[in-house]
Amino acid sequence: MSLPSTTQIVIIGGGVMGASTAYHLAKRGCTDVVLLEKQEFFGMGATGKCAGGIRYQFSTAVNIQLSLLSLPMLDRFEEELGQAIGIRRDGYLFLLTNERDVAAFRQNVALQHSLGVQTEWLDGDEVRRRVPLLAADDVLAGAFHDKDGLADPNSVVMGYVGGARRLGARAFTGVTVTGITTEHGRITGVITDQGRIACQAVVNAAGPWAGVVSDLAGVPLPITPLRRQILTTTAIPHLPPDFPFVLDFAQSLYFHREGDGLLTGQSNPHETPGFDESVDRDWEMEHMEAAIKRLPLLERAGRASHWAGLYEVTPDAHPVIGAAPQVEGYYVVAGFSGHGFMHGPGAGLLMSEIILDGRATTLDISSLDYNRFAEGRLIREYNVV
Repeated sequence: MSLPSTTQIVIIGGGVMGASTAYHLAKRGCTDVVLLEKQEFFGMGATGKCAGGIRYQFSTAVNIQLSLLSLPMLDRFEEELGQAIGIRRDGYLFLLTNERDVAAFRQNVALQHSLGVQTEWLDGDEVRRRVPLLAADDVLAGAFHDKDGLADPNSVVMGYVGGARRLGARAFTGVTVTGITTEHGRITGVITDQGRIACQAVVNAAGPWAGVVSDLAGVPLPITPLRRQILTTTAIPHLPPDFPFVLDFAQSLYFHREGDGLLTGQSNPHETPGFDESVDRDWEMEHMEAAIKRLPLLERAGRASHWAGLYEVTPDAHPVIGAAPQVEGYYVVAGFSGHGFMHGPGAGLLMSEIILDGRATTLDISSLDYNRFAEGRLIREYNVV
């Protein structure tokens, strides 16, 4: 199938944000939509390289509300779209090892409770009792929510792409956008390596590449790509089936069950911005030393696989969801700062409302507008890993 020469809406980026937006537009009857992905397959960028976590435990009301919108959509996903997505409710357990984080998380848990998320507050002894495999003598407290867990990112993307196509939207891989054209302050088209598509609207769902794409429209976008890397282990025979998604918060270190072994990652605090997706072997060694110190049984496991991907980071670790005021018909759904996969379902729904109704109606996301950066209305997320 060749690219059309004209359409109403072009969505740039075939990860969870672009696929969800395409599906929700088509579900509303707006099927004159073209979804473009530069990779050979959908969901091979930041979405496909993430850890697959889904959680309600955030520190701001808007992020908690995005989870309250999105995670139930994942629960209904297979029924709605006919695609299994491998949901597991292992629970997220945050380990807190300093008083600053303990105080912040107490406030976060109180906020979560006020919004209906019943996170448990655990003292250090309870953490050690629940997960005795951890070396946790230094853990002062913990926060656990049993409805947090995991889902398969690629299955979610393919479910949305398949659903959008069945409803009449068109989706293409292997297409690189090289330009965005405007006239009198309005979107007029997209230029690709396979030809021009005339359109009235463009949705920038390009994840870590959203800033580069936005430059094509002449709209500055403060989204920075930042490398993060993950590895999986060989089988660990004594790993219990109820082992939770553990996050050592102060170290930005995490583990969860993956097959018969574990998936583990750790954010490098000294990482420099850029698009490098090669594995940093020096940091991997530091990561594994910290991981074995926290979970000693890892010393008996081998490495099964490893990879690196990119976070899409904004100055306040919150996304931009909405219209950019400089160019009519130009929209952004990007900048989720490491927690985009889990909010993709709701973000696509909200973007469809913004485009078709002029504003988001399911949830008030006015705090996530483009202008907040220039106006100093930042809303900082504390629970970033």
